[in-house]
Amino acid sequence: MGLFHKKDSKSQDSRSSKSGPRPAVSGDRLSEYSIRSPKLVSSSQTNGALPRMASSIPNNIEMPPTPDPAEKPAAYLRSIQAANQLNHFAVDMSKFQETADYVVSIIKRDFAGDYENIPPHGRWQHFEVGGRPRVTQLLQAWPNSVDNTERTRRLIDLFLVSVLLDAGAGTSWSYKSKESGRVYSRSEGLAVASLEMFKAGYFSSRKDQPHQVDAAGLRNVTVETLAKGMQVSETNPMSGLEGRAGLLMRLSSALQKPEMFGADARPGNMIDYLISHPTTQASSVPVVPLPTLWSVLMDGLTEIWPATRTKIDGVPLGDAWNCSSMPTSPPAQPWENIVPFHKLTQWLCYSIMVPMTKLLNVHFAGAELMTGLPEYRNGGLLVDTGLLTLKDQDTKRGLETYHRVTPSNKATEVVPTFEPSDDVVVEWRAVTVGFLDELLAAVNKGLGVQLSLAQMLEAGTWKGGREIAQVSRPITKGPPIGIISDGTVF
Repeated sequence: MGLFHKKDSKSQDSRSSKSGPRPAVSGDRLSEYSIRSPKLVSSSQTNGALPRMASSIPNNIEMPPTPDPAEKPAAYLRSIQAANQLNHFAVDMSKFQETADYVVSIIKRDFAGDYENIPPHGRWQHFEVGGRPRVTQLLQAWPNSVDNTERTRRLIDLFLVSVLLDAGAGTSWSYKSKESGRVYSRSEGLAVASLEMFKAGYFSSRKDQPHQVDAAGLRNVTVETLAKGMQVSETNPMSGLEGRAGLLMRLSSALQKPEMFGADARPGNMIDYLISHPTTQASSVPVVPLPTLWSVLMDGLTEIWPATRTKIDGVPLGDAWNCSSMPTSPPAQPWENIVPFHKLTQWLCYSIMVPMTKLLNVHFAGAELMTGLPEYRNGGLLVDTGLLTLKDQDTKRGLETYHRVTPSNKATEVVPTFEPSDDVVVEWRAVTVGFLDELLAAVNKGLGVQLSLAQMLEAGTWKGGREIAQVSRPITKGPPIGIISDGTVF
């Protein structure tokens, strides 16, 4: 039940025999590995087989083999079989079906009879918090002389900046919309804030065209301007403000690649690069390989990541972290204990594929290579339903951290808290990715349909994680495990 299986060795890069194993980073996952995607397999092919979670389920179900930790350490860690070998969490598989049933109930409540119209997970939906179609209204505000290609460029500009600003904002920050007067927090608040900043020209160098993002405009971003745009103050603090500002400042430099981002260094110009790329098939509709889009985001934006991040050969890997639960100890290669998540990059892929598809009818081959997002809503769902339980020693350590970093007069709902690089967080995120694939199979069986992973994330696990957090922690509505946000992770 691992996430990945090796492709035939004949398809490997001929250089691999000379240079040895390649780093287990996400670019390699897309080229060297393929995901066993339940959404591509019908229930008749699998006989509806799911992991045995309780005694009421027949015990004669054949279980897939455990990934070989020596050959595929990341796959092993992300497999369900590795769950009992975790250092920081106990796993109660009797809660798996309850968790799946909860997700099914959320999806049925909101989409019964209309499952095929569940949108894929993406930033577009966050902009429409409160039932207001903000993206549609933005499109309608542009004159008819703006063609669909330019409209797509502008939305990619907006979505990329908005996603990069979407790391956890903390439990204290909120944003009051200048347009509606309503107050939003967390991811939806960040979405509305970034949209209103975009419309006000915060990221554009052109006074005659505020609705774009370009390198020259991003050079004007400072911690102070970002704080102003996001209404951050002593009474409205945001976690990781400096980290967010740093991402946008470094984005200004990263966009200086004319072949990808054009002479005016706009994120949206990647659409021209993708459409004209030699790997893109242009028959009745453009078909872009997902790895091509991934390379633009990973290779084209390498400079945005903090220099302190995990590196291989001096190259920062972004959202990839060392984890002690990796089965190779000590590692034979420096990359063998690194778990690649690339949550923001995957979130970018999910998000910017939507306007390309809606406005230009671009199709993406290999979208099933994407994983579930290892962030606190999906991971929080697993903890709040009892599927995962933080072990006592780590709970104690996390509570000590919470009290150390939280002023006593602001303590509300106390949760174990850790740095993003802490082994607890890395392990939690890795197991979350694995369980999301298993939940997809169980949820599809419960619904009797074949949702994509992106649809389940949107209508089920992310939404379910948020709703159960609101019940479990009604004051902060935060996750069951706290992350000290640096503005670039989770």
